Amino acid sequence: MQRDPTALTDEHFDLLVCGGGVYGAWCAYDAALRGLKVALIDQGDWAGATSSASTKLIHGGLRYLEQWDLGLVRLSLQERQALFRIAPHRVWPLTFVIPVYRGSRPGLWQARAGLWLYDRLAGIHAGSARHRHLSRQQLLSDYPGLTESELRGGFSYLDGQTDDARLVLELVAGALRAGACCVNYCRLTEELWQQGEVAGAVLKDSISGATIPLRARRIIYTTGAWLSRESLIAASSRLTKGVHLLLPKLPFEQALLLTAPQDGRVMFIIPWYGRSLVGTTDLDYRGALDALTVSTAETNYLLTAVNRLLPGVHWQASDVLGQYAGIRLLRRRGKDRPSDVSREWVMQDSGDGRFYSIGGKLTSARHDAAQLVDAVVASLNHSANLAPAGRCETAQRLLPWAPSGDFAHWLVQVQQRALSWGIDADGALCLARRYGICVEQVFKLIQQTPALAKRIHPQLPFLRAELAYCASSEMVQHLDDLLRRRLPLALLQPMDSTLLASAGELAGAALGWSPQRIATEIRRCEMLFGSALIESA
Repeated sequence: MQRDPTALTDEHFDLLVCGGGVYGAWCAYDAALRGLKVALIDQGDWAGATSSASTKLIHGGLRYLEQWDLGLVRLSLQERQALFRIAPHRVWPLTFVIPVYRGSRPGLWQARAGLWLYDRLAGIHAGSARHRHLSRQQLLSDYPGLTESELRGGFSYLDGQTDDARLVLELVAGALRAGACCVNYCRLTEELWQQGEVAGAVLKDSISGATIPLRARRIIYTTGAWLSRESLIAASSRLTKGVHLLLPKLPFEQALLLTAPQDGRVMFIIPWYGRSLVGTTDLDYRGALDALTVSTAETNYLLTAVNRLLPGVHWQASDVLGQYAGIRLLRRRGKDRPSDVSREWVMQDSGDGRFYSIGGKLTSARHDAAQLVDAVVASLNHSANLAPAGRCETAQRLLPWAPSGDFAHWLVQVQQRALSWGIDADGALCLARRYGICVEQVFKLIQQTPALAKRIHPQLPFLRAELAYCASSEMVQHLDDLLRRRLPLALLQPMDSTLLASAGELAGAALGWSPQRIATEIRRCEMLFGSALIESA
């Protein structure tokens, strides 16, 4: 996976996809597999904004049943099952637990009915995947710290979990393999027009400073919150902000679905890479798109909710190990609370060769991207000089890094090989899920330099070999690309000078950076991570 902006020059593309988050990556991957000549760009890094700021879930959206959004839930559950099938290394099952208290919403019978419907919409009628009732005694025994007063019982059910930034990166790799030209840190500065239709764009390479004119018959905008700056979109859209905190690991491996006592919002506590991921908030947002921070008020909201529902943990602001915020672009509908606004995806066709993606979810992005590419193909088919494109293949085709054959057998083999190098069980499982078949390249580095099998941080399951591999093979342009998205170290652990220096040395060796460049990259990370991105309320 190498960055090559020269591939954008002197080419005529069928499609330019502007925005390298999950929707843009799925569009580029799908379109390239269908035989279109595709370019994918992002003004920053892949998954550099909201697509790496999600709750890391692939799920049906149980809470949307309360809004009777059955179509969205059914679609999301179908997509969840498809991703389990085509990406077993990238999306894995996660058990969720819902404790139910006297007077809570939903109550026991409503929760039971909702989970029964959830199972049916997923096509589950029997077997281990069905939801289960949990007694009060079982909850208190298995999930220490829960509030005991008024606890009536609860339920467990299955959904899916992922690493959102790695998912996007794998899709970009798949698009490259299928013939697309994919360039991060490249932004669109001007649209080109011919006879009333878009005919391309002028691009600016942020790394070299070069200006690149690009010819493209169609453009898809998957730029998320940045679409709110477009006059065509602004009047009918709404921005909401979601915040997540990373806190110490809880003594169980299941996720909790809770209801915030302050306002009744659904929130999650999810195990993620040895930490507890807590979120999310949901507030209207009107601030700067490129200066997103986490406020003290937002941090306190999440901590207060958790401590009321899990008083045994006693989490304070000093326990926060990391935090992040993302902005959702949603279709404006009335004056609903932000958390009640539908996540349903909408495509807007301007009629002049430009297509816009609005709303949506990480889980259903593959399906929505297929509809976008369908619309582009139908539009292009009016051109007599373009051969018909194929059908969407992404629902059946394994993701590019997924092993073929028996996944369980492959996973055991990878874990055994990792253990033979002295890698612990958590690190071995993490390697398999993060790299899929590319784990062979990580093993080669460890074979050459056994010291690279050591953990980067004792509490996190990432290896020094991963820093070296990602830096050299995954289109890293800045040190924060490596520490925030290729590996989520900056989310999970405060960045200190020792860790930054070690990472800078490894990245510099892989990328040929001079000592001056390494120092510059470390200073850049200190500016991005040093303040912990917390502002006063």
